[in-house]
Amino acid sequence: MSPYRTINPATGKTEKVFDLHDDRTMLAKLSTAHQLWESDWRHRTIAQRRAIMLRAADILRRDREKHARLISIEMGKILPEALGEIDLSADILSYYAQKAETFLAPRELPVSRGHATVTSESLGVIYCVEPWNFPYYQLARVAAPNIMAGNVVMVKHAPGVPQCAVAFEDLFREAGAPEGTYTNLFITNDQSEKLIGRPEVRGVALTGSERAGSAVAAQAGRALKKSTMELGGSDAFIVLDDADLDKVIPLAVQGRMSNNGQVCTAAKRMIVHTSLVDAFTTKLKTALDAFQYGDPLEQGVTHGPMSSEVAMKHAVSQVEKAVAHGATLVTGGRQIAREGFFMKAAILTHVTKDNPIFYEEIFGPVAIIYPVGSDDEAVALANDSPYGLGGSIQTSDVERGRRVAARIDTGMVFINSTTGTAPDLPFGGIKNSGYGRELSEFGIEEFLNRKLVHTP
Repeated sequence: MSPYRTINPATGKTEKVFDLHDDRTMLAKLSTAHQLWESDWRHRTIAQRRAIMLRAADILRRDREKHARLISIEMGKILPEALGEIDLSADILSYYAQKAETFLAPRELPVSRGHATVTSESLGVIYCVEPWNFPYYQLARVAAPNIMAGNVVMVKHAPGVPQCAVAFEDLFREAGAPEGTYTNLFITNDQSEKLIGRPEVRGVALTGSERAGSAVAAQAGRALKKSTMELGGSDAFIVLDDADLDKVIPLAVQGRMSNNGQVCTAAKRMIVHTSLVDAFTTKLKTALDAFQYGDPLEQGVTHGPMSSEVAMKHAVSQVEKAVAHGATLVTGGRQIAREGFFMKAAILTHVTKDNPIFYEEIFGPVAIIYPVGSDDEAVALANDSPYGLGGSIQTSDVERGRRVAARIDTGMVFINSTTGTAPDLPFGGIKNSGYGRELSEFGIEEFLNRKLVHTP
């Protein structure tokens, strides 16, 4: 039975099933992609690639509601957030179309003798494994830089968003990209491992769980393939004692509860100065209790279902485990009695280091609040995590925020906002959150041959 199916999380009903690609089909698609790169795509000018990428961006904007509805139907994101994801994805395509020539320009090196130039050349087939929580954005941020760099891209998308996967492939086809430029694959994990071992594949990118990243990174390493890994996170949302709670609370709600809390960079650990923690907790509870749950396509709904029954039950079980080990459940944390996979947004307090949830990532609408008495305590707690993706600091003194940010062990820190993303901001983490960067000029550099040309 194929795992690639649309199960509407608002109803729990299966709406569409897609067949798996067998090995013969997978290898035929690989051959098509590799031959296209070898004989055609790598030799095209940046201007030729740019024209296709800009057309893809224009088509995505033209049909934004159609694509956004697919996101809502397949993984439960409310329509306004889904529309925002489509707009961001189109902006990423346009960004690389417009900036690639600058990013890929030859660079003269100051050398002791002769003349040295470094050119940027494509590698070939880049294989990507992508998650369900941002089913267009995750694809855009690997496809746009690599295709503009002259690589071709093959993608194994998450089984729960197959219609999004097909639609994104169709986008490039309609934009005029030749077959093999961007290829969607409906394959199993075992087939994925076979593909990584093929010599035609020159690089591997994954966004997903720590478990998935560990497995795929090991496979890529055995095959001596360059890889990038964007994995889990347990971002700190630090509220210093001079912060303005009227400004902070909306950011806390957005940072933790957007996409129903299913975001790797969500504000999962809210580290709040003791002088503000009581007021912060009360105001956050008031905001969460006002959520309107329902079909993500309905007007007025602020929060839809979680992406799947498994995801919902796991998040609920994590809350129950935390409470069983001494945590206080301030609000929510339980399945909502209605059809679909709905969970009421939760707040946990009194989570101590001996609570097993302390070091876990909760991928759902659960905020954990920790009181601290100083900046030093806030930094120590923020860094006491196996993850190092992002984080944010809320303060009325930006310079103080910068000093605290310099001490946070993550790939990204945001001051007086939530951990965010944009085409021109590098995205990625350290520690168990992975390695490598996507977006900005750093994202296009991951899968290039930096070739030195030297003359005496």
